[in-house]
Amino acid sequence: MDRMSTELLYRADPYAREAEATVVSAAPEGVVLDRTLFYARAGGQPGDAGTLSWDGGEMAVAEALKGEDGAVLHAPAEGAALPPAGTRVRLALDWPRRHRLMRMHTALHLLCSLIPGAGVTGGQIGAERSRLDFNLPEPPTKESLTEGLRALVAANHPVSDMQVDESELDSNPGLVRTLSVQPPRGTGTVRLVRIGTADGTVDLQPCGGTHVRATGEIGTVTVTKLESKGKQNRRVYLVLED
Repeated sequence: MDRMSTELLYRADPYAREAEATVVSAAPEGVVLDRTLFYARAGGQPGDAGTLSWDGGEMAVAEALKGEDGAVLHAPAEGAALPPAGTRVRLALDWPRRHRLMRMHTALHLLCSLIPGAGVTGGQIGAERSRLDFNLPEPPTKESLTEGLRALVAANHPVSDMQVDESELDSNPGLVRTLSVQPPRGTGTVRLVRIGTADGTVDLQPCGGTHVRATGEIGTVTVTKLESKGKQNRRVYLVLED
């Protein structure tokens, strides 16, 4: 780990809800820890919220954000006290919110699998409603997309991730579905998220976000609205019903 970077504990276990860490620095814009459970806002997924607590104090984390040099900033809620540098703190996620975002994010990957070949021009993950924009003249109907999503959820496909060499993206550019945002390069490897198995892949693409272990965990999903956002840009909204 570089001097200022934060070890991302959720990469090894996205279901971990509590952990301990040491404060590297603390400022009004955010607290930097040596390690964290909190996902920093990126790729359309909001940053995690929760609390940092220590002997004699507690800080509500409004949202985790990306800092410099690989650091994660735990932005304090307004008026919250900051832990001094060097303090040992206990991290606790707002787990219901994080888990819902994990379900939403995985559902959007399934949505991608139902519209093959169309580039993704934008997207937003929310706890209540999420969307993806596709470079597509005419999308399928919302009823057919809902039916397809629910079938994939019911099949309870496994969700896993792997690190591959960056050259894999050069030899297989179709892995990258997003047109507006490209996977970060420079470390030598890229994280791929797979839904399904190597012998029966439903979706496979670069992604740094958090996901559920299997599609059955998503629950009841519904495509609620289709919008035209340009000549060939179609926006698809979905919600979770539980």
